[in-house]
Amino acid sequence: MKTRIAALVLGAGMIATPAALFAQGPPPPPPGYGQGPGRWDAPPREYTRDIQRQGYRDGLYGAQKDFENHRRPTVMNRDEYRNYRGPDRRGYQSAFQRGYNAWWGHQRGPGGPRPY
Repeated sequence: MKTRIAALVLGAGMIATPAALFAQGPPPPPPGYGQGPGRWDAPPREYTRDIQRQGYRDGLYGAQKDFENHRRPTVMNRDEYRNYRGPDRRGYQSAFQRGYNAWWGHQRGPGGPRPY
């Protein structure tokens, strides 16, 4: 009987501990993680128009996709850069290229991945 009670208490403890950790939620991100003012992936301050900020973010995303798909790091790989037909095409493409290059530059830091 004592063995059954001990097994029951032990089993409940094994379930309760992960449940308590799960209830706390995920741990906070490390310092410097994510976008925000002053971070490497934030659009430059001189990009005052939404289209410029969108182009920069699209460039970051496009570079990451090229890396994940083992494509050469050239902005001309990206359809969204080549085929952009919205307002201020030059502003968008310039910001896109800057974001694209910023992503690769950040990844190439010490020990970072190299282009294909």
